[in-house]
Amino acid sequence: MTKGGTKHGHATGDGDYDEGSITLRGAVAMGTGVMIGAGIFALTGQIAELSGSIFPLIFMAAAIVAGVSAYGYVRMANAYPSAGGIAMFLTKAYGPGAVAGGSALLMAFSMVINESLVARTFGTYLVRPFDVGAADALVPILAVGLIGVAFVVNISGNDLIQAVSEITALIKIGGIVVFALLALWAAGLSYESSSSGTTDSPANLLAAVALGVLAYKGFTTITNSGAELVEPERNVGRAIVISLGICVIVYLLVALAVGSSLTVDQITAARDFSLAEAARPALGGAGTIFTVAIAIVATVTGIIASVFAVSRMLAMVSEMGIIPHRHFGMSGRIQRHTLVYTVVLAALLAAFFDLGRIAALGAIFYLVMDVLIQWGILSRLRDEVPANRAIVAAAIVLDLAALGGLVWLKATGDLLVVVVAAIGIAVIFVGEWIFLRNGPVEPPPTRS
Repeated sequence: MTKGGTKHGHATGDGDYDEGSITLRGAVAMGTGVMIGAGIFALTGQIAELSGSIFPLIFMAAAIVAGVSAYGYVRMANAYPSAGGIAMFLTKAYGPGAVAGGSALLMAFSMVINESLVARTFGTYLVRPFDVGAADALVPILAVGLIGVAFVVNISGNDLIQAVSEITALIKIGGIVVFALLALWAAGLSYESSSSGTTDSPANLLAAVALGVLAYKGFTTITNSGAELVEPERNVGRAIVISLGICVIVYLLVALAVGSSLTVDQITAARDFSLAEAARPALGGAGTIFTVAIAIVATVTGIIASVFAVSRMLAMVSEMGIIPHRHFGMSGRIQRHTLVYTVVLAALLAAFFDLGRIAALGAIFYLVMDVLIQWGILSRLRDEVPANRAIVAAAIVLDLAALGGLVWLKATGDLLVVVVAAIGIAVIFVGEWIFLRNGPVEPPPTRS
């Protein structure tokens, strides 16, 4: 193994990963940080718009899809705990070639897209309580500013990341649960959400599930920091299960609370800030301010945790020599460079794309990558990774169903998203093939 590579799935060399630096509690905090940061604040309105009054059940359906998918990741993480996480899984399944490199980049781009989604949600909620004439212009500026803060926290080291994640996880989960319970109590513990039209066609429902899966995909953050966890062979799986369980409860409570306060038409009208709008009839102006404050905490945590995970995954793949890497004059280790690339790309997306398109693009990239992961387990790692083949096959079927519904919906209503996604996937895989066609690539050296 060349310098900066890995052995038995544990990072060494230039990556400078701090093995055993993240506790089980810290991993759960990071996983829930990414999921709750995006899922409940950014996607509730979009899911309700697609699925109508049954939108709380969509969160349950998406949890089932994510849970079945997570089974394969847990089995892989037990066999190959690594700070590269998904990148290592793909390399084990497909070898250090274009499929592994392209799939890893799909995952990385999906996570970066998620970061821009969360960042714009932060800006949207932050300007909500104020009568700001230039709100549309301020949202991307605030989003880019948040991504800059996440960069500063991440270069400060794992101890600070873990401390911030744990503290803010308690604040936001507790705050969201309080909001949900108060809203349900104010509504007399009733759920009467309804809409004036029918939006629950099969394609719409499947597309809603696809977006719901995006709300749970933060569990992959845990796999991407595997070797940095204490006892990763045991704790990666435990952290994933605990994180998904927490998020299912939180999402369902909030969905019921929003549905008890607003009709689906009202939720759709306030699509990008539906939780803040739901707090108004139930809790008044103070409730709106409280919800905005919780949204700010949640989105800040989500960005920090996601930047942490994707920069480490990109560093791992760069060190393995299967994706291009350029220093661009920067000194220091590769992981510092990939951190810069991550935040720059996330900032550009946050500045120029709206929430709806960002979410759809991220879901398409993620589901394609997840199918490749599950197929690798099913067809290429059956001897190395002990997994129930029926569960893995079910994950593929569920992914393809959700992906098909989302692509069909966008193809008939917003074709640009499908075109951009198709071009992006083609460029990634063709670019990887061109990059690797001359054979194995030596990992890039660290600049001093």
